[in-house]
Amino acid sequence: MIELKTAAEIEKMRRPAQIVGSILAELRTLVRPGITTAELDRVAEKRIGEAGARSAFKNYKVGPNVFPAVLCTSINEEIVHGIPSEREVVEGDILSLDFGVEIDGFYGDSAVTLAVGEIDEENQRLLEVTERSLYAGIEQMRPGNRLGDIGAAVQEVAEAEGFSVVRDFVGHGIGRALHEEPQVPNYGSRGKGRGLRAGMVLAVEPMVNQGTAAVRVLDDGWTAVTADGRRAAHFEHTIAITDDGPEILTKV
Repeated sequence: MIELKTAAEIEKMRRPAQIVGSILAELRTLVRPGITTAELDRVAEKRIGEAGARSAFKNYKVGPNVFPAVLCTSINEEIVHGIPSEREVVEGDILSLDFGVEIDGFYGDSAVTLAVGEIDEENQRLLEVTERSLYAGIEQMRPGNRLGDIGAAVQEVAEAEGFSVVRDFVGHGIGRALHEEPQVPNYGSRGKGRGLRAGMVLAVEPMVNQGTAAVRVLDDGWTAVTADGRRAAHFEHTIAITDDGPEILTKV
């Protein structure tokens, strides 16, 4: 069942969304060769405490697996759900940061993939296309459209550039829980799927690979990597559908 948010509830969602957006904006300025993903996680956790919020990810459980950090940090061939560590990123890496918080009973969630120092043209194109696919999907978030319109828009942008769209992980509704109905695939057919209505709040998050769309999960139970070892990018925003179209709540 999809929970439609009232105008007052969407207003409350602005606070966690803006906390997420502002902390991610700060983390972007810290990403450089030599920094560890654990350092980024510590900064994010400190900022969560200063904001009076709670991590959406730390201690999140899927089956027997408990996520140990406030940030998901995924490097190069890691697609999503990478665990922060003392590993240093190096010049030429790409680093995805996925981050969410809860405050006053509502959640915000966003992700970005960043260049570490200078990256080559193909990796830069991957980042640009993935972000462009996100905004193509967001543009379809209007009352009267359907979920398939979002996924089709993402898929069309990514595949037109020779990349593939991950199918094993999808976007989601968000509100009083981090993951709500409906699922929001990054692929699909226009005019298909559930109808979009004002009051829906969705986390749209394309995951785009340079090579095959196939993935595998490492022995840590969390980190998803490309099956062929090529690189992946991930961008995400929390967006409210209004009568006037999409409103990106996590944009700062």
